[in-house]
Amino acid sequence: MLKVFAAPHRYIQGPDALAQLGAQAAVLGARRPLVIMDSFVRDLLFERIRQGLGDLADQAIVTVFSGECTGAEIDRLAGLAAGAQADVIVAVGGGKTIDSAKGVRIQSGLPIFIVPSIASNDSPTSRLVVLYTADHAVDKVDLMPTNPDLVLVDTQVLVQAPERFFVSGVGDALSKKFEAAQCIGSRRRNFHDGQATLLAQAIADLCYDTVRAHADGALEAVRNRRVNDDFERTVEATILLSGLAFESAGLSIAHSLTRGLSAVPGPAAALHGEQVAFGLLVQLLLEGRSADFMADLLMFYGRMGLPRTLTGLGLQGDPAQAADLIAQITWERAPYTGAFTHPLDQKRLAAAILDVHRSNA
Repeated sequence: MLKVFAAPHRYIQGPDALAQLGAQAAVLGARRPLVIMDSFVRDLLFERIRQGLGDLADQAIVTVFSGECTGAEIDRLAGLAAGAQADVIVAVGGGKTIDSAKGVRIQSGLPIFIVPSIASNDSPTSRLVVLYTADHAVDKVDLMPTNPDLVLVDTQVLVQAPERFFVSGVGDALSKKFEAAQCIGSRRRNFHDGQATLLAQAIADLCYDTVRAHADGALEAVRNRRVNDDFERTVEATILLSGLAFESAGLSIAHSLTRGLSAVPGPAAALHGEQVAFGLLVQLLLEGRSADFMADLLMFYGRMGLPRTLTGLGLQGDPAQAADLIAQITWERAPYTGAFTHPLDQKRLAAAILDVHRSNA
């Protein structure tokens, strides 16, 4: 099997990176951008986006994302792009805004710029589009033909975002080292239908090491709303390194469990990275990690405020029933459960979910 590694065409990060938006559009010869934002981001960043676009601002078409990444919303936005004769898509916002814009990229074939407003997950660098049903459950995953043309990360914007989003990004990034190792060990294909390169595994390892070394200091930056070196390094890990690692190495149990968690009241309302953080604990238990290793990681979870139980994810019902349902839905719907080197079935998965919950309650 061939090895495949993929990445966005260009990645730019730093304070006031938004000022580069117009210049980067000019590289493509773009003249009429379609800017997709949610309503909150429009109120917060509209003027900065206009300033960043420079001479292109007067030709830009700005539209507001509905709030859920569904097929119907993508069709609506793609219709706007076609009607406005847009020549580049600029997605400004969180994961669902970004994914909806990626859906427009699939339909239109236009280049796409990703401008995250929060560092809550690693979707900005990837070609994946996670679609949801109208009632907010994960529906399916689509793929752009290539990764984004530009990922523009303004850390001065991200450091102003609510702490919970930053912590969610940490939770999403932590799993990549372990999920990549399971994919490589089980010889599973990555998201480009190939096997992982040495670089992909090295990036996954660096992602974990960077987060563990710098996330504490970065959290202080978020609380002070002031960018520091720890914040810059952690954001690079949670957006760039995490994104490259999952797409070019693959995903395993930690991300599989988001299918089940997103279908259960309570956990369904948790952020993606919060779900993944709990899923990672389940995966590591199934791997048989040592008590010392788990204790150290759980202390880090405590400092970050990451969930360690189903209750921490918002569950109010019976944990045993929830664990069975999460395992059932995960086993039936998640495509990554086979990326695991240890014996696993639905019953073992349910038992591990409940064990993680009870041992950390």
